[in-house]
Amino acid sequence: MPGHSMALLLGMPGCLRSAAFWLLVYLHCLLCTCTALIKLSCSILLRPRSTFHIVPREIPPSCLNDQFLGTHCYVRIKDSGLRFHYVAAGERGKPLMLLLHGFPEFWYSWRHQLREFKSEYRVVALDLRGYGETDTPTSKDCYKLDCIIVDVKEILDTLGYTKCVLIGHDWGGMIAWLIAICYPEMVTKLIVLSFPHPTVFTEYILRHPSQLIKSGYYFFFQMPWFPEFMYTVNDYKILKDLFTSKATGIRKRGCRFTEEDMEAYLYIFSQPGALSGPLNHFRNIFSCLPLKHHQVTMPTLLMWGEDDAFVEVEMAELTRVYVKNYFQLSVLSHASHWLQQEQPELVNTLIWTFLEEDEFHIKD
Repeated sequence: MPGHSMALLLGMPGCLRSAAFWLLVYLHCLLCTCTALIKLSCSILLRPRSTFHIVPREIPPSCLNDQFLGTHCYVRIKDSGLRFHYVAAGERGKPLMLLLHGFPEFWYSWRHQLREFKSEYRVVALDLRGYGETDTPTSKDCYKLDCIIVDVKEILDTLGYTKCVLIGHDWGGMIAWLIAICYPEMVTKLIVLSFPHPTVFTEYILRHPSQLIKSGYYFFFQMPWFPEFMYTVNDYKILKDLFTSKATGIRKRGCRFTEEDMEAYLYIFSQPGALSGPLNHFRNIFSCLPLKHHQVTMPTLLMWGEDDAFVEVEMAELTRVYVKNYFQLSVLSHASHWLQQEQPELVNTLIWTFLEEDEFHIKD
C-alpha cells in the first residue's frame, strides 16, 4: 500500500479504520502466501528429493545440558495449569533477572547472559508458552497476549519474587513492554532488545511500507498449518537461514552459530508440534492491535542492531516518548537482529552499566 494510503487509513473513523486494517492484513497474508507457494514450487522443481527430506533428531546436543549455563527447572502455574521449563543460574535469593526470548528461539538464546549475570542475580531464562520443553496448548486462543502476560506474572509469584529486572528480545521484547505497562510494580528496570514500544510498531508499520514488507512473516503466519510446513522444507532451511544467511544472520566472526548451536535449534523446533505453539503467538497479535497509548514508568534500556533486517532503526528513537523515566537507547553498529548472541560482550557491558546507573538519572 502506498504511503499516502497509509496516511488515509490512520485518518479514518474508528470503524472504517478497523475494516481497512483487517483488509490490509488479509491482502498482505495472501501476498505472502503466494510468494511462499512460488518458492516451494521452485524448490520442488530444482531439488525434488531434498525438498521434503528431514533429518531425524532424537537426541539433544550436549550444549543443551551444559552445567555451566545453569540448572533445568520446571514450574506449574495455577491459572492455566501449564508446566513451564526454564534454565536458572545464580544463587536463590539474589535479585531476579528474567529473560524472555524471541522467535524462533528458546532459552538457549540467552546462554551468554546466563553465564555473565549469575554472579549478582538469580538469572532465569524461560521457555515461553508453546516453546521448547514448556507445555504447548493446542488451541490458538491459548496464545493471546493477555494469557502470556499472566504466565509471566504467575511464574514470578511461583518463584517467590515480587520484582525483577526484565529483559526481552524480539517477541519477548513485545511481551516485556506489555508486562511493564500492565504490571509496573513487578519491574525494577526494563531492558528490551530489537523491538520498539508496541504502539510505535503498530503506527509505524501503517505509515512505512518498507517496514510492512519486513514484517511480512506476521501476515504469512496467519495462515493455518502452511507456515509450519514451509519451515520444514529442505530440512528447516528457513530456520537455518534466519541465523546464518548474509541477509538476516549473525555477522560477527567468532559469534556465528557453531554446528552444535544450530543443531540445538533444529532439535528443539523439529520435535512433533514444536512449530505450532510459536506461530500461534503471532496468530493472535492482530486481535490486540492497534493498541492504545500506554506509558512505561520504570528506567528503560533499548538496544538495537544498526543492520537489523526485521525492524527499522527509526522506531527505536520514536519509543522514547512512551517512557516516562530514564531512557537509554543504544544502537549497535554493524549488528544484526540477534544482538545478545552476535555481540554478547558489548550487550552484557551495556546491561551492567545500565543496572549500575546512578539513582540521579531516575525520575520519581
